[in-house]
Amino acid sequence: MSDAEKKSTGGTAKAEPGLFPAPPLAEQERMVEAMLFASADPLSLRDLAGRMPPGSAPVEALALLVRRYEGRGVELRRVGEAWAFRTAPDLAGLLRQEIEETRKLSRAATETLAIVAYHQPVTRAEIEEIRGVSVSRGTLDQLIALDWIRFGRRRETPGRPVTFVVTEAFLDHFALQSVRDLPGLRDLKEAGLLEARPSPEDEADSEADDAESESLFDQDDEGDAENPGATP
Repeated sequence: MSDAEKKSTGGTAKAEPGLFPAPPLAEQERMVEAMLFASADPLSLRDLAGRMPPGSAPVEALALLVRRYEGRGVELRRVGEAWAFRTAPDLAGLLRQEIEETRKLSRAATETLAIVAYHQPVTRAEIEEIRGVSVSRGTLDQLIALDWIRFGRRRETPGRPVTFVVTEAFLDHFALQSVRDLPGLRDLKEAGLLEARPSPEDEADSEADDAESESLFDQDDEGDAENPGATP
C-alpha cells in the first residue's frame, strides 16, 4: 500500500486505545481477511476499524494482506474508498459462465407464432382475423426480439401492410429444415396438443385433417413465391 493510499484512507492512525492491548498485527491481518472474505460488499477502513478491537491498526493489517495476496488467483483490491477480494484480471475469463435462460411464451405469443409459421407471409390484420382477437404490439415485438419472426415483403394492397414470416433461427430452434416440416394437424392431435374434433367416423376426420394440412402448405407455397428466401 503506497503512502498516497494510506493518506487518502486515513493514514496509519490507529483506533482509540482500550483497556486491553490490541491483538498482534498478524491476528489483525486474519481479522481483516475474514471480514473481507465474508462480506458481500467492499468494506471501508471505517467499517473494518469499527469491528476490530480498540487500538487495532486496520491500515497496517490491510498492507500486509495486500502483499500476501499479490500474484495470487484472488487479489485484494481497492474499490473506491473500500476494499474487496477480486479475481486476478488475467484469470477472469475462467470464471465466465453462459447461463441459458428459459422463458415461457404467453398463449398469445404462441398462437401468433403458430399462425405466422403456418400462414406466412401473413399481415397483422390476418393474424387478428384468424385468432379472433387483436394482437398487441408487445406480442409481435417479443417474437421479433427472440428472432423467431421477422418482417416480410409489404402486400401490394391498399395501405401496403407489412407481412410477417418465420426466421431461420425459428427453424433451427425447432430442428426444422423448412416450414414444410411443421407437424400436420393430425400429428398435433395425436400428440395431445389439439383436441380432436367430435365426429362419428374417425376416417372422415383423418381425411379432413389431411386436406386441411395440405391447404396450409399450399398457402406456404404462395408465401414462398411472394417472399422468396423466407425459408431455406
